[in-house]
Amino acid sequence: MVNGMSGFRGFPKESVEFYVELAKNNNKAWFSEHKSAFEKSVMDPAKDFVYSMGNLLKKLSPNVIADPRVNGSIFRPYRDTRFSNDKTPYKTHLGIFFWEGKGPKMECSGYYFHLEPPTIFLAAGMHCFSRSRLELYRNSLADSEFGPEMVKAVERVSKNSGYSVGGKHYKKLPRGYTADGKAAELLLHNGLYAMTESDIPAELYSEDLLEYCLAGFKKMSPIHQRLTEMINRGAAFG
Repeated sequence: MVNGMSGFRGFPKESVEFYVELAKNNNKAWFSEHKSAFEKSVMDPAKDFVYSMGNLLKKLSPNVIADPRVNGSIFRPYRDTRFSNDKTPYKTHLGIFFWEGKGPKMECSGYYFHLEPPTIFLAAGMHCFSRSRLELYRNSLADSEFGPEMVKAVERVSKNSGYSVGGKHYKKLPRGYTADGKAAELLLHNGLYAMTESDIPAELYSEDLLEYCLAGFKKMSPIHQRLTEMINRGAAFG
C-alpha cells in the first residue's frame, strides 16, 4: 500500500491477467470472486504508481494533483450503464488521471495513464470541454497572442513520432468565429489532447514505468501547459 516510505515497483503480471480474464467474464459474480486479486494486483500498485508518478510529474507541472484514491486519480472500476446498450458492469481497463488546477478534475487539463491489455496509452490535455471551457477555448484561440501559442504547442507535439492530437468533433467553424490555417482546424475541436498508444512495454512490470511515462508526458506537456494557462487566464479575467 501507499505510504510515506513506499515506492512504486511496477505492476505485477497478474494485473494484466486480471483484465484479460475480466474481458471474458464481465459479470458481478466473477468480479466478486476475484475481488481480492483485483485489490492486490491492480489497486495496490495503482496507488503506489499515483504517489510516485505524482512526485515525478512535479518536474513538468509543479502544481499537479495526484490523489491515490478511487475517484481521486484512480477512476472507479464500475461502468455507468444508465445510458448505454452495453450493460456489462465493469471497465476492462485501468485509468489514472493527474490534473492541474482548481475546480472539478474533469474541467482541468492533466496527464492520463490507461492500461487495457494488450496495450497501454498515455495522454495529456482535456478529452472533452464543458460548455464554459469550450467557450473559453474558442475565445482563447481568437486571442492575437494566446491563439498562436496554442497552435505552436499542437505543432510541437505533432512532430513527435507515434504521437497524435485528438479532439476534433465539428465539421463547420462555430458561428461568430473566424480563423485561418491551424487555428481554424483547432476551432473544430470539442476537446484537445495528445496521446500515444503501444503494446504493453516491459517497463510496466518495474519501476522503470515511471520514467517511461514521464518521457511520454513530457512530449505532450506543451498542450497541457497551454490549456492550464488558458484556464488560469479565464479565471483571472472572470
